[in-house]
Amino acid sequence: MAIRLHRGGGFESDEGERLALECPYCSVYANMSPQAIPHVAELLETRPKHVGLVYRCDACNAPVFLRFAVKEFSEDSIELNRNFHELERPAERFPLSYLPDETAALFREALSCYSNNNFNAFASMCRRAAASAFRTLGEGSRLQAFEEVLVAQDIAGIDDEAFAPVKAVIFNAGEEELPMLDRIQAGVLLEVMKDLFYQCFVRRGKLSRALKVRQFFVRGADDGLAAPA
Repeated sequence: MAIRLHRGGGFESDEGERLALECPYCSVYANMSPQAIPHVAELLETRPKHVGLVYRCDACNAPVFLRFAVKEFSEDSIELNRNFHELERPAERFPLSYLPDETAALFREALSCYSNNNFNAFASMCRRAAASAFRTLGEGSRLQAFEEVLVAQDIAGIDDEAFAPVKAVIFNAGEEELPMLDRIQAGVLLEVMKDLFYQCFVRRGKLSRALKVRQFFVRGADDGLAAPA
């Protein structure tokens, strides 16, 4: 998605004027329409390394700020790199109440790091959260978790080389340094961690709660039937 800004104020994109992403305000995955661009003449004069554009969320009309790296300056236009940096990201959510206290606190910080684009800090907190979870779950939990992660890898169709940093973050605590993660790898790690904790804690907690409620009503019905007329 190459973007070009022209001296006369024109805006040109290979994919049209709009792009789609998750709005940091309404959390809806929506089209974003360009709302404000800087003065191209000033940019051509000062030649900054990055340029900021303001888009409008088509779902809630909120302004969304994106920062692009400059790819090339020409005499009358600027070409921006296709990758952009979201200055505000929607907060990542997870039902933390089902997690043990220590694990929940660590994973809450991990989600905050991810939402603020601090991807390597996010990886560090994910490693600590995973280690805390394995301590709580006890012996054999690491192997069970590894099998869950392999299932996730197979579902996503990610090859071993691309998936290696994710497994290193989760399972190699104390054995090697954390790998450096880019945006895509951090996104994969986020979804794997969510799925892992869901399988280990949330699913179990919801099922246990549902069974207790069911047993309560069954006992109540039985007591009603047994009561004397």
